[in-house]
Amino acid sequence: MKKYFLTAAVFSLMLMSCKQSETKVETTENPDGSITTTTIEKEETTALDSATINATVDKAKEKLNEAGEKIDEAAEQAGTQLKKAGEDVKDAAAKGAEKVEDGAEKVKEDLKK
Repeated sequence: MKKYFLTAAVFSLMLMSCKQSETKVETTENPDGSITTTTIEKEETTALDSATINATVDKAKEKLNEAGEKIDEAAEQAGTQLKKAGEDVKDAAAKGAEKVEDGAEKVKEDLKK
């Protein structure tokens, strides 16, 4: 178990202390014929920037909250529409049942004759 913690600690230190350096050599010829060589070194650290990570996480949370609110609104609208559709179906079923009852009464009367 101690090996894993030690390995993780060493790896994280290596990751945080790594630097990427770029060396560029420029040669220019002067008007008098001499050559001047200039060496430019550029170093960039590869350490993780926690502020950037936190900002990204915060943005993701905001977008998730917005998406959740939109889903809630859509569900609310769908619920309202489903309730209205249910009432329409109930009314249509009642009318259909009434027509069936009327038809059954007429058939019953016709059979009595």
